[in-house]
Amino acid sequence: MSKKTKIGIIICGRYRNCSGGKCFRALQNREGAFELYKKDGDVELVGYTTCGGCPGGNIEYAPEEMKKNGADVIHLATGFVVGYPPCPYIDHFKKFIEEKYQMKVVIGTHPIPEKYRITHSKLGTWDSPEWEEFIQPALTDEKTRLAYD
Repeated sequence: MSKKTKIGIIICGRYRNCSGGKCFRALQNREGAFELYKKDGDVELVGYTTCGGCPGGNIEYAPEEMKKNGADVIHLATGFVVGYPPCPYIDHFKKFIEEKYQMKVVIGTHPIPEKYRITHSKLGTWDSPEWEEFIQPALTDEKTRLAYD
């Protein structure tokens, strides 16, 4: 029997009213950044909250609560990379959580919708090695991206 992976999801504060539909669907289907768990089998969501809004005041506290609930991994939601502008603090959030809480951080949840990939490609938003790395877990194939438009 494989170990259950427990995850927490932190979403961008500008999407604070998001019901999580795309994230939860992607988790269920193991799509986007959740493809990491295709072979693991059992995954449990133990926390879901916002960053608290710029500059991310909740980042200091939310991972601690999620860790108390058993979280092994924190996912910074896809909204951090597809919103405009993308989150300027995302690298800081990742490094802070990994250092302070000794937890793995994955950037991304649901697949990047194709309409956002097109827009950011035209704008050149992700044209740097850093951003190419950030979007990788949630990029997926075109058919899947279109299903999340």
